Amino acid sequence: MFSFFKDPSKLRVPAPAEALPGRDAPSFEVPPSHAVLGTPLQGPWPEGHQVLVVGMGCFWGAERLFWKLKGVHSTQVGYAGGHTRFPTYREVCSGKTGHTEVVRIVFNPREITLEALLQPFWEEHDPTQGMRQGNDVGTQYRSALYASTAEQLDSLLASRDRYQAALTSAGKGSITTEIALAGEVYLAEPYHQQYLHKNPAGYCGLKGTGVACVPAS
Repeated sequence: MFSFFKDPSKLRVPAPAEALPGRDAPSFEVPPSHAVLGTPLQGPWPEGHQVLVVGMGCFWGAERLFWKLKGVHSTQVGYAGGHTRFPTYREVCSGKTGHTEVVRIVFNPREITLEALLQPFWEEHDPTQGMRQGNDVGTQYRSALYASTAEQLDSLLASRDRYQAALTSAGKGSITTEIALAGEVYLAEPYHQQYLHKNPAGYCGLKGTGVACVPAS
């Protein structure tokens, strides 16, 4: 998951006309169930459950962060925010799809709140780095929050503003997190799903700013 390159084109999300065309169906099959939780990796989800999509750089460590939380029904890693249909990992890493690596979180709001999910999101990565996270450089590592409803989107924007105030007070930079309503999430290849459960000594690039995220009062 390390990416050391100097190609400036990989630091800019391509326009739709510049993106790879992709395909009409996935080129691989995703396992039916979560390797840790035993729940489905694809819907339909239980009634009353909600979905949040987060990008925090390399999705391996980010997924593990969320599957450990009580009230999270399922997590899946994938690609979102771009143009290419059903991309492969290699295509996403080329910088020519526009996608960022994401974790789709399915949660029960009766057991865990949106605020409780946003706290580790803000604290466990650096949302001020633009098209990178640490040594992982490229559009696929950009910070992102994708909402499943307009109401959820309002909550994400408010959370961003509160965390920006905390960052500013600590002398940190401006948040670059892409925040929008979610489009299509294309699930990643089987070996990426729950990667750090299958490879406990595998790479995890998560590193926060050291600034605490204070929930809404």
